Amino acid sequence: MALRNDRAVQAARDIELVETDDGYTLVGGPERSITQEHDSDRIPEVDVDQEMLSNTGEDPESWLMYGGNYEQHRATTADIITPDTVSDLELEYEMSVGTGSSMEGTPIVIPGDPPVMYQTNGPNHMKAIDPREGEVLWSYTYAVPMGVELCCDDNNRGAAVYGDKVYMTTLDSGVTALDRYTGEEVWHTSTADHEEGYSATWAPVIRDGTLYTGSAGGEYGVLGFVAALDAESGEIQWQTDTLLEDEWIGASREHGCGTAWMTPTIDEEREVLYTAIANPGPDFDGTVRPGPNFPTCGTISLDLESGEFEWGFQSSPHDVWDYDAVAPRVLVRDVDVDDGPSEMVVGSDKTGWVYMMDAESGRLHERSEEICQHINMWEMIPHISEDERIPFVPGAPGGNDWQPPSYNPETGYVYVVHQNFPQDLYWRFEEYSEGNPYWGGGLDDPASEMPDEWNESITAFAAVDPATGERVWRDWIESEDEFYMWGGSMSTATGLVFNGTQNGNLVAYDGESGDRLWEYEFDVPISASPMSWYDPGEEKQYVAVQVGGSGWLRQGTRGDTLAVFSMDG
Repeated sequence: MALRNDRAVQAARDIELVETDDGYTLVGGPERSITQEHDSDRIPEVDVDQEMLSNTGEDPESWLMYGGNYEQHRATTADIITPDTVSDLELEYEMSVGTGSSMEGTPIVIPGDPPVMYQTNGPNHMKAIDPREGEVLWSYTYAVPMGVELCCDDNNRGAAVYGDKVYMTTLDSGVTALDRYTGEEVWHTSTADHEEGYSATWAPVIRDGTLYTGSAGGEYGVLGFVAALDAESGEIQWQTDTLLEDEWIGASREHGCGTAWMTPTIDEEREVLYTAIANPGPDFDGTVRPGPNFPTCGTISLDLESGEFEWGFQSSPHDVWDYDAVAPRVLVRDVDVDDGPSEMVVGSDKTGWVYMMDAESGRLHERSEEICQHINMWEMIPHISEDERIPFVPGAPGGNDWQPPSYNPETGYVYVVHQNFPQDLYWRFEEYSEGNPYWGGGLDDPASEMPDEWNESITAFAAVDPATGERVWRDWIESEDEFYMWGGSMSTATGLVFNGTQNGNLVAYDGESGDRLWEYEFDVPISASPMSWYDPGEEKQYVAVQVGGSGWLRQGTRGDTLAVFSMDG
């Protein structure tokens, strides 16, 4: 199918991402959103109901949400690909999505004959695809307002589905709902004013007809929030600020950030959500926000029905290193600890450790052994001039930035990606100005002087036991191009873990030992997170991953490839 004749693809190509002094903005693009239908009659009319969503983590034929299930396990129960057979995994096809922008997303797959894949990438572009053939059924590009301020690329990480609609966050801090059979826009809701610096890049999540989304813009002095929208109408049901009024001093809360910019985790039994909370604002100047700035750089739990605060935990109080807590929280039930089975919320954070929190109270059960190196950790930036700087590890990208961990039910381990690269931070005085960066400093990447203790490995991929915090194994990854490892992992019920590297390798690990059992090399980095499903019509298990570098810092060359691998049953 000729993408050159696809008006939605062309509209996305016409949007140019332009680097500014402190981020990115968009120029060009369509005046209104565009849908291009190709062969949408091939989409089976099977509405996705709540039972399907609740069971998606158990159903090998589906991957209905970003994290694989509500608990963000990113695990498939499809069991054709095993440690013994993975060496036979073959590339089924490579497909160009046609836009060549940020490729950080995870597709979702709805079972049927044929199954239907919904795939997103920057800038706010979505496709419905027949994943058996790699053929586009319809495509859509949202008309992002020009001038949107973005700290870190025009990302879109995935879709959500419910009933007859499919949903995507938009870069101007909104959510759009499309008819999933035709790609036509049904509604669009703005959750905040993008001219104040708000944006949105993650995949939303839906339960019982309510869509949950968050906030980005933590480099622009915004006030973070989590919001619940009616999935049918788009009406906002509640919107809860993440920063508690009685935890902040004076007017510092007004621009204190604490955004929630990755997909929330849903606990159906407790009827709460867990979400990571990002950095305080300004990022590097703590003098204007005294106190611990709770609950920034941590985790919170909110009631699903009301949005009321349940509990919070901080991994970096009064942060001045940009150590956001960002990656999706992983809910693990029946963790075997000394005093009996327990339920843990696992947070892998930029600080370079993994935190196991009690799901009921938020109390810290254990902090893991270190995943990346810790060099000059917690050193204060001298508040003297921009010439005073300190090289430190992990740098501002972490540890674990947004890259989603996975949980393997076969091994019982959580798998995490942590950056391990030195950067310099420096302080500068900065007053808040609406819609402009509010950093209170800056960073040099790479550091002007590398610490002697640095091991020259840019990333670590590791397995952690949530019961003990033990780092079971760790694979240090080197890169001649010094690209950051910018995607997450996916686990299988057979004990495998798949992960893409900045060197362009999709790797299948033995989840128990960390041995590399299979690799496939692309010519550009992988900045996305893989997923998998079983198709009974073809009697095959598939693994899909988007391939291409991302834009922020050094994630490498752009690309526009959706790669699909398969193995016969």
